[in-house]
Amino acid sequence: MRAEITIRRAEPEDYAAVQAIYAMPRAQAGTLQLPFPSLDLWRQRMQAADPNAHLLMACAGDEVVGQLGLHVSANPRRRHVGELGMGVRDDWQGKGVGSALLAAAIDLADRWLQLRRLELQVYADNAAGIALYARHGFVEEGRHRDFAYRDGAFVDALSLARIRPG
Repeated sequence: MRAEITIRRAEPEDYAAVQAIYAMPRAQAGTLQLPFPSLDLWRQRMQAADPNAHLLMACAGDEVVGQLGLHVSANPRRRHVGELGMGVRDDWQGKGVGSALLAAAIDLADRWLQLRRLELQVYADNAAGIALYARHGFVEEGRHRDFAYRDGAFVDALSLARIRPG
């Protein structure tokens, strides 16, 4: 049985929970985060007031199990675009956390922020992530060869995007 996942806005005091997510090996491997994330760095990130950043937290009860950032472009010609980044705790992957975060972000983008386009990068070897994004309407737009250095080797990433229907 899956626990109920609730989504809420991030608060500055969530920094330790977010740092704990990105300290986990699988969550870290799926992002651009480095090993040994600094608690102080996450404190600063979470306390920075950026009106173009919408940070969402996935919770199972009182426990933070995932985080998503939706960053709206500050460029006036790209104000219709949001970029997504997400991390889910290793022990909660495959349990609907990513899907709940993504659904909430899409709802926010479509119904409240007037965003037409959502975009993201995902490592080409992240089959579960690619499938998750496809289920939510994202399509591949290109491949970035040697996009990032991870665990001693260069890895490719795919650019995915979703255009709001209608």
